[in-house]
Amino acid sequence: MNKDGILVRVLGDYGPFSSMGKSIGYQVSIGGSTFLVDCGSPLFQQIGGHGLKAVKGLIITHCHDDHKRWFTDLSLFNLYTPDMQHKLPVFTSEIINDGLQISSGPSLNNSLSGDSSSVVDLSYNDYIDFHNLGPRPKFRIVSESGCVGDSRLFVVDEMGIKVGPERAKIVVSCKNGAARLLFKDPDCAEWIEPELFYPFSSATFYEDNRNIYSDPAGYTIEAINASVWHGIPSIGLRFKTENESLVFSGDTCNDLELWQKLHSEKRAQRMNFSKAEFDELSVIYGDINDYIERVWSRERYLDAISAFDNAVVIHDIAIGKSVVHTDYRRLRHTKLKKEQTILTHSPDKITSEWALSKAEKTFLIKGETFCEVVDDNLFAMNAAIYHKHEGRYYVGYRNPNGNTIVYDNDGTLNLGGEWDRNKGCELFRVDLYEDVSGRYLPIIAKGEGTRYAQRPDGRVERVTYSENGSSGVVVDDLRLLLAEH
Repeated sequence: MNKDGILVRVLGDYGPFSSMGKSIGYQVSIGGSTFLVDCGSPLFQQIGGHGLKAVKGLIITHCHDDHKRWFTDLSLFNLYTPDMQHKLPVFTSEIINDGLQISSGPSLNNSLSGDSSSVVDLSYNDYIDFHNLGPRPKFRIVSESGCVGDSRLFVVDEMGIKVGPERAKIVVSCKNGAARLLFKDPDCAEWIEPELFYPFSSATFYEDNRNIYSDPAGYTIEAINASVWHGIPSIGLRFKTENESLVFSGDTCNDLELWQKLHSEKRAQRMNFSKAEFDELSVIYGDINDYIERVWSRERYLDAISAFDNAVVIHDIAIGKSVVHTDYRRLRHTKLKKEQTILTHSPDKITSEWALSKAEKTFLIKGETFCEVVDDNLFAMNAAIYHKHEGRYYVGYRNPNGNTIVYDNDGTLNLGGEWDRNKGCELFRVDLYEDVSGRYLPIIAKGEGTRYAQRPDGRVERVTYSENGSSGVVVDDLRLLLAEH
């Protein structure tokens, strides 16, 4: 089978509160190279030491632990494994790299000397070979000591020249002491937070060099920020070949109605001092949201809605209360196309008409389409519904007399009996099958004392347990037959 294109192995697609234990991580193979996108899943168990030695780089989208849980272990692995000749190559934005350096300090700042006789100091750079993705900002907060956190803070431009309070200010949070930049946009003459307001394409705040990684094999990796709305500094990613474009949208609240509001709504400042005093202040202690007059620029909005054009997208999904992920009910209010989107980062229980990823699934992106790779076969994700529950994965194909009813409860789908609240309105019936390693098998009723088990040769047995032991029967995969229908 020709696997030219972009191959994505899903290492983990559950969130930090999942009972399934595997957080976020992907293995991307392209042009003969392999990259890790985030490292929240148990990499040493899944890939192994020898496999990790072959990884060309680790890409981090943001600093939430479910995306970077194994970061320090990988750093130590590269430093101490005898036959590793290089540091851990890390690809991310400058601000995310700063966060990694701070959060990893307790694990990486000290070690023992070569003869184990002394405690020695180490730096982050002893472990990490940092590759910047995304442009550097033209303006930044510094202090007289050169370290953010000093009380004598000020703003400098790209030439290192101090910027006056008429153009830039610093707001130090009363909640956590973090310093954030408040900037007056020269076009709309409004006070904004530039890291939120501008896309990476903006020449007002970012340098021209977008720091796009270009590989001799003919592909590129680009950081995107316009469509990422997650709270903490975050990036999305675009892997691009001559024929393919794969976008990891990053954890985000993707909602066109919200995005429209962010760029179009003018906010009134809430100051507890006079306008004249505000104009003179260089450093303010309080809540930066009291001073921001507009959250997004129109430029960011336009970049955000075009970010997924002509691309296959791997996109996070949530149900209900999450404010930092895309609510399933709001997918129709996005620019995503169902036939080009793989949903990931999903809760433990979800029913979806959009294709769902699952740990250990592998997808091949060819042109503007994707297929699941099962052994040496390619299968379209053509089921009517996909369902995850208690670590098991199911697919449903429409049948007016099907064994399972799909319900809609205010935009959230469910299968009735497994739902702990009002089922909602009946949508349609399906025949439900269990997906075992990409093989579609008949449903096993609960309480039968039976389960599926995959053999070393890849075939699946239906194993029945009794007081006298267990017995198994090989079960035929129905996927090809279902695909033909």
